[in-house]
Amino acid sequence: MPARTPAPSRSARLPRGRHGLSRSEVAHAQRSRMLRAMADAMVEKGYAGTSVADVIRRAGVSRETFYQQFSSKAECFMEAYDAAVGLLLTSGEVDAARDVVAGGAPVSEGERLARFAELLDLYLSALASEPAFARLFLLEVYAAGPEAMARRAAAQERFADLVATLLGAATPEARFACETLVAAVSSMVTSRLAALDLDGLRALDTPIMELVERARRGPILPS
Repeated sequence: MPARTPAPSRSARLPRGRHGLSRSEVAHAQRSRMLRAMADAMVEKGYAGTSVADVIRRAGVSRETFYQQFSSKAECFMEAYDAAVGLLLTSGEVDAARDVVAGGAPVSEGERLARFAELLDLYLSALASEPAFARLFLLEVYAAGPEAMARRAAAQERFADLVATLLGAATPEARFACETLVAAVSSMVTSRLAALDLDGLRALDTPIMELVERARRGPILPS
């Protein structure tokens, strides 16, 4: 199997007959479509109600092709989950936001807040632009078993680490406050994704930033 999960694709099915693609390119395209098909099917049916038949029908592949690449629905889900993490938590902009405050140079409070606001906007925008993968990441993962839950916890820990770096959380109390903030954001976005309220999801940036700014004037978050 490929070592790296392919980016989920919305591309059309491969044309019949000669198309000039190598066998590995065809397999990559099929795998990508199956991951997206998994996410899309779960919007309608949830994890428990989604079958391999649902995935292969949406992806336009055969059952044989599915089992050439995945041993089970659960394995396909975990690959789709990893793809969702890549879509929602990884970007050049996020890396840049982290690097500014992790490079050792003094960073003002205003710059920290601006970088956190940038991170929050990127996260909310990514969720709203990929609602099927966002629901997989935040909702369906709870039905997919212990391994999926462990990966979800690890992803949330990564996000909390990034927030702590951006806000300069230098004490255990401040680090815990950042974990609490991330958990609160997760809860708020999850409720809006469950209702497919994408406008409400995007609108969370202003009240969350107001909350962070108020908290930084208090005794818990660093200032």
